[in-house]
Amino acid sequence: MAHKVTLIPGDGIGPEVVGATVRILEATGVKFEWESYAAGAEAYEKYHEYIPKELIESIERTKVGLKGPVTTPIGGGFSSINVALRKKFELFANFRPIRSLPGVPSRYQAIDLIVVRENTEGLYSGIEHEVVPGVVESLKIITEKASTRIARFAFAYARRVRRKKVHSIHKANIMKMSDGLFIRCSRNISKEYPEITYGEHIVDNTCMQLVMNPYQYDILLLENLYGDIVSDLCAGLVGGLGLVPGANFGHECAIFEAVHGSAPDIAGKDMANPTAVLRSGVLMLRHLGEEQAANHIRAALEKVFTERKHLTRDVGGNASTSEFTEAMVEALHTIPPPQPMPVEEEM
Repeated sequence: MAHKVTLIPGDGIGPEVVGATVRILEATGVKFEWESYAAGAEAYEKYHEYIPKELIESIERTKVGLKGPVTTPIGGGFSSINVALRKKFELFANFRPIRSLPGVPSRYQAIDLIVVRENTEGLYSGIEHEVVPGVVESLKIITEKASTRIARFAFAYARRVRRKKVHSIHKANIMKMSDGLFIRCSRNISKEYPEITYGEHIVDNTCMQLVMNPYQYDILLLENLYGDIVSDLCAGLVGGLGLVPGANFGHECAIFEAVHGSAPDIAGKDMANPTAVLRSGVLMLRHLGEEQAANHIRAALEKVFTERKHLTRDVGGNASTSEFTEAMVEALHTIPPPQPMPVEEEM
């Protein structure tokens, strides 16, 4: 039976990297029924809506989305499509695995971190207004409900895949009430998981520690804005945003997306790297219960990166998007599907 999935190609390089990902996903033999919809500026030109109601209805129907990058105007224009979708479907958990790929030059090797970010509140929600001309106020709202929910997600995941440590990242030395509430909720949930080591680090110190010794961390648990910043820092440890996946989980729906931008300067030039969207697609396969296909793509990706013959320019190669895609399809055809990964390697 085919999996019904809402597809949001995005703009800029989005249609290219999403198209490449769809081709590779289908090369595994898994069947999909794609429901494709525009979002953002392109959608507004066609429908006079940044998020068309048909797109919303599709996600409500399929419960699963695969999304490419959508440009968010800086300092004006429409609000973030990502934030709007997360709020609409209460996708409260942002999940970003940070894992090294072979053959990618970076300061560190064998990085294996998980960033779990609260996705619905805090400063990143963009609740702000002009008090008087020249004075703008932004509201940081932290609730016990959302903080407890994301902490439970992080600890439950850690237990399921046998991770050892969870660090709650905060600035409670200054924001004693809001960040204080966040870490109190984390502490309360940690008591339900005595086998998992719990720690707390201040966010600025965490950034320094990640640069100096990222191996001390396992799972990082953060509120919304800190998670956005720290997850990008972590991506830099393994080669950049073009290589790391992202997922947004709610109780009913999940949307899988690349975390990089739309790179309009190289759009249409067959130069973009699909790896981030592809790895997000692997997370989607696991979510759909297609473990063998997910492991197969992972093995093929490691083969292509190890050989370094068909890598795109951002990771030191000369291949086009199309050449990388064909190399991935060929790798899927030439290596057998691997056996199931140990539980700690899942998701």
